[in-house]
Amino acid sequence: MKNIRNFCIIAHIDHGKSTLADRLLDATGTVTSREKQAQLLDSMDLERERGITIKSHAIQMEYTFEGENYILNLIDTPGHVDFSYEVSRSIAACEGALLIVDAAQSIQAQTISNLYLALENDLEIIPVLNKVDLPSANVEEVTDDIVDLLGCSPDEVIPASAKTGIGIEEILHAIIARVPPPKGNADQPLQALIFDSVYNPFRGVETYFRVLNGEIRKGQHIKFMATGKSYFADEVGTLKLKQAPKDVIKTGDVGYLITGIKEAKEVKVGDTITDSKTPTTNMIEGFEDVKPMVFAGIYPVDTEDYEELRNSMEKLQLNDASLVFQPESSAALGFGFRCGFLGMLHLEIIQERLEREFDMTVITTVPNVSYQAYTHKNPDTVILVNNPSDLPEPSSLNRVEEPYIKATIITKSDFVGNVMSLCIEKRGEITNQTYLTTERVELSFDMPLAEIVFDFYDRLKTVSKGYASFDYSPIGMRASHLVKVDVLLNGNIVDALSALLHKDNAYDIGKKMCEKLRQLIPRQQFDIPIQAAIGAKIISRETVKALRKDVTAKCYGGDISRKRKLLEKQKKGKKRMRQVGNVEIPQEAFMAVLKLND
Repeated sequence: MKNIRNFCIIAHIDHGKSTLADRLLDATGTVTSREKQAQLLDSMDLERERGITIKSHAIQMEYTFEGENYILNLIDTPGHVDFSYEVSRSIAACEGALLIVDAAQSIQAQTISNLYLALENDLEIIPVLNKVDLPSANVEEVTDDIVDLLGCSPDEVIPASAKTGIGIEEILHAIIARVPPPKGNADQPLQALIFDSVYNPFRGVETYFRVLNGEIRKGQHIKFMATGKSYFADEVGTLKLKQAPKDVIKTGDVGYLITGIKEAKEVKVGDTITDSKTPTTNMIEGFEDVKPMVFAGIYPVDTEDYEELRNSMEKLQLNDASLVFQPESSAALGFGFRCGFLGMLHLEIIQERLEREFDMTVITTVPNVSYQAYTHKNPDTVILVNNPSDLPEPSSLNRVEEPYIKATIITKSDFVGNVMSLCIEKRGEITNQTYLTTERVELSFDMPLAEIVFDFYDRLKTVSKGYASFDYSPIGMRASHLVKVDVLLNGNIVDALSALLHKDNAYDIGKKMCEKLRQLIPRQQFDIPIQAAIGAKIISRETVKALRKDVTAKCYGGDISRKRKLLEKQKKGKKRMRQVGNVEIPQEAFMAVLKLND
């Protein structure tokens, strides 16, 4: 056990984690030259195209140092804020972390939040200054930033370049010298932490775990503590590039487990595996169910594809356990699903995977967050509102609470004013302002999650010319004065366009929505009124004017009364049309609400 090292790589998105992992695999000879490719651990097409890590990846390397053989278990983690729960469980499975900072971009918000996660778990931090070969690299300045952040000495910061291979041997030596070996007792009952799971269509769910105490054997009768279900360990092994089956995985090691589970819901990340005959009494701390932050409706374009969409979503859920969905129906869009996502990037990825992997074209409604409503009748009973149509009648409402977040933004000092005015416009309250250096400022805000769901991130990048990084964590529910704004087309409420908004913003957003829809809805043979309403009160109206056929074209010359007679006749026909007219809404109209500031 003294020769095992478990470590993860943490960094802000795009600071070179996956490329550094490639170099470590090369240096330890884990990958043959035939298997080599850039970002080897990012196996999904989407990950490779966008250059982001979506899932954690674990791999075992063997390395000889000063005549001794060491086993290094590396966990490559996602860098995006949406996947921070996955990062937190990966960190809990390690004793050390490589903290990677881009020498050109310096420290970003996600770097700091992942660092705090690692420090809470008492991990040994090895700072690595990546991309030192770039012409724009500020090696001395960024090294000073890291020293200020960690309180370490400048000699401990390893300069490296994952692209050219500078500093890779030093990183491997530092992992062996500085990361402590795993602690644990081989004689105690089995206690293992699940830090990830992957779905294999042929073998069911493969569970990735780290043994804290005891050992796990092939054929052993095991139990998952959070779900309380028991299984046989059909196969256990270690994670090389391909799986390597073993008879036993001992204390401190990382491995995979196949039990033939077909339901992804039965394997929860953060759960504890134990022996079912002699179970351990204490669960590993920190387990929680993944909480979706953003909700949106996903509907098939053709109602007949509903069952096919359900099958696609279920298959997708096997690979992505943080996707939550339940059936719902909408008067405007027919049958579909109400889905819960970790954030807007997660929503985008799910939508894209549905289209690529399952050939499903879907309509996505406006994303919103989950609210809690309380009525006068039962002021203590919580009513969960995931959809604006679930909100009780305004007369019976006591209060509505919405989720708040603590937002951390790191930006250049030139853009502080712009960032502050954006956050205040989004109902944020500033709680802290710290100058990390003379050039860089860390701002902390308490803001409603609903305000950052739409276009906040894009606008933050715009006002800061791309120099702001953003990270957030939930801080609970707070009471707010919210109203439901409905959109009426031709006098009918379109439930897919309804939104819960703060009372102060309702009028402006209602007005903008009507103006935007007027541009997008195609003209018909009759006038279409577009209205925004709070309850029975109309707050804004726009009209899509009717197209009209030129019925007087055949009257050339002659008396005006002949023309008037034809126009009157057309008018009567138009009146009759308005009563039965239905409006077609293009897909852009549903998403236009997100881009009201464009």
